[in-house]
Amino acid sequence: MDSSQLHVAIVSSPGMGHLVPILVLGNQLASYHNIKITILAITTNSSSAETEFLKKSNGKKSIEIIPIPSVDISHLIDSSTKIFTRLRILVREALPGIRSVIASMTHRPDALIVDIFCTQTLPIAEEFNIPKYVYHPTTAWTLALAIYSQVFDKEIEGEYVDLKEPLKIPGCKALRVDDVADPLLVRSDQQYEEYIKLGMEYASFDGILINTWEDLEAETIKALRNNDKLRSVLKVPDFPIYPIGPLRRTVEITERDEVIQWLDKQNHESVLFVSFGSGGTLSSQQMIELAWGLELSQQKFVWVVRPPSDGDADSAYLNSGGNNIRGTLEYLPEGFLTRTKDICLIVPMWAKQVEILAHSSVGGFMSHCGWNSTIESLTNGVPMIVWPLHAEQKMNATMLTEELGVAIRPAILPTKKIVKRDEIQGTVRMLMQTREGKDIREKAKKLKMSAENALSEGGSSYNSICEFVKDIRTR
Repeated sequence: MDSSQLHVAIVSSPGMGHLVPILVLGNQLASYHNIKITILAITTNSSSAETEFLKKSNGKKSIEIIPIPSVDISHLIDSSTKIFTRLRILVREALPGIRSVIASMTHRPDALIVDIFCTQTLPIAEEFNIPKYVYHPTTAWTLALAIYSQVFDKEIEGEYVDLKEPLKIPGCKALRVDDVADPLLVRSDQQYEEYIKLGMEYASFDGILINTWEDLEAETIKALRNNDKLRSVLKVPDFPIYPIGPLRRTVEITERDEVIQWLDKQNHESVLFVSFGSGGTLSSQQMIELAWGLELSQQKFVWVVRPPSDGDADSAYLNSGGNNIRGTLEYLPEGFLTRTKDICLIVPMWAKQVEILAHSSVGGFMSHCGWNSTIESLTNGVPMIVWPLHAEQKMNATMLTEELGVAIRPAILPTKKIVKRDEIQGTVRMLMQTREGKDIREKAKKLKMSAENALSEGGSSYNSICEFVKDIRTR
């Protein structure tokens, strides 16, 4: 390695939803800014998809991936421990391994970037005197909530869900109680305490990178930069905010698999893509209603089907696996595959989402509103049906429907109750067949152009990432 080349280490927490944006960020810095990237990926033994992804991704030019061995945390959790808490504990227990890897590096990193669950690495960065940054791979609005939650914790008495008024984040859109991120819902749960700590840890870093762009969230980004009340929780003077998005995976069609070949035969913008992310699951009753709703809509669709879970909606997050066809399709209504054989393609467990959303025959996306999936949809100009399941996804759904106008939602969100088949078929038809759906699609295409402008040379995100690299060089 050239001794004059910048070296940046990036720490990723477990799960595909966290690994993917970290790798995309690493590729951006390596490919366009000639930075040597070392990704420290905290692993688990339970996700075959994650293991395979790491194998395929390692060895790319200027990027090295070092797996941090999984740690047994079974004695620290029980069946009621939420995924947010599990991830925080997994990272906490992996800290000695992370420190050991950094200490052994001949060329110590010129900067350390951590994802949202790895802010507990702060003491390691300070021990080795390494400039430290957080990568917040979702919206500026969720970032504002995270850093300001320590204020809400002191000011609000009782449970947030019992409040009569929305939460007022200085300079930002007010947050309806129904949309509050999952970790804040029950104050007695350990994930509440972990979330408050996370927000406080954010405030001690040297800067934050956000996977958003100026045009998308102008008001919130302005507040994060200039609102004195919001910034009062930050511990670093002139704390920099770097909106560098939308960063996403690139389309890589090396061979046209069954899904792409099926899409090739369909009409332009005629297909609805249905997928709820690498870790999202539906209840068995909701899965049946969704199947009937899609069938009754008579709209062509590709559906990535996972076995249902009648527990937490994020129960599969650390267990994303391969294509278990038999175990998956048996949960669909009897005769469903026969009746829908001319209008749908069922894909068990996992599909090439980026390639599917980039296909010209796809005209809509029913999604859990995870930010990776949302970015992949918006950057292809594909409008959405929002179906939030957990974490901050209700906030994303609200922004997509009410602020940006690029999505529609069921009358009652699936986090509240079962969405019935009649409403599902009506929502699908509205997006795919009506004038209102066409207007939403046009707004999505305008956002696609906005995203392209932000990342192009001289664009807001291009300039922001250049400022970040300059900041590292001058420290």
